[in-house]
Amino acid sequence: MRPNLHSGLIVFAGISGALAVFAAAGAAHDLKDWLAAADLARIQTAVRYQIWHALALLGTAALSTSAAGGASLLLRVAGYGFALGSLLFCGGLYLLSFTGLALFGWLAPAGGLAFMAGWLALAAYGWRQRGG
Repeated sequence: MRPNLHSGLIVFAGISGALAVFAAAGAAHDLKDWLAAADLARIQTAVRYQIWHALALLGTAALSTSAAGGASLLLRVAGYGFALGSLLFCGGLYLLSFTGLALFGWLAPAGGLAFMAGWLALAAYGWRQRGG
C-alpha cells in the first residue's frame, strides 16, 4: 500500500478499536437505564464485529508492509472492505439502537457484504501468495 493508505488503515483501526471499547463500556454501564435489552444486545454485536475488524485492519496493514512491490489490489480491497463494513454494519447497528429508526437497520446487511468482500480478498491474496 502507498504509505498514506497504509497509515490511514492503521489510524482507522485505532479509532475504530477505541470507539468499540467506548461503546462496550457505555452499554455495560451508562446505557442500561436508557436502552432496551434488545438495543443493548445489538450494541454488543456491533462492538464484537468492530473490534475484530479493527484487528483485521491491523493485520492487513501489516501484510501490506511485506507485500512484494507494495500491497496488492487484493490487500487494498480487504482493507477497504473491513473499514467500510465497520462503518456500515457497526454504525448501522449503533444508529438503530440509539434512534430506533428502522432505516438504519438496512445499513447492516451492506456492511456485512463489505466484511465478506474484505475476507474473501484476503483469502485470495493468500491464495496468490502460495502460488495458487
